[in-house]
Amino acid sequence: MALIINEECINCAACEPECPNTAIAEGQNIYIINPDLCTECVGFHDEPKCITVCPVDCIVKDPNHEESKDQLMAKFKKLHP
Repeated sequence: MALIINEECINCAACEPECPNTAIAEGQNIYIINPDLCTECVGFHDEPKCITVCPVDCIVKDPNHEESKDQLMAKFKKLHP
């Protein structure tokens, strides 16, 4: 499952440099996560780094992009051959 940044985002940019897949970018009002690039840090870290650095806890699982750990690992391997 990819992650999503909700409307509680304060545009602090803490999450963007933490993403090893460059899936996070500045949106018009809040930061956004590209679900095609988000692996929830599978292949890099034990937990999503963006969630651990977010000061307002606005990064949550995206119910529209459910993926198993195996699917996330496959995406990681595709992005980082």
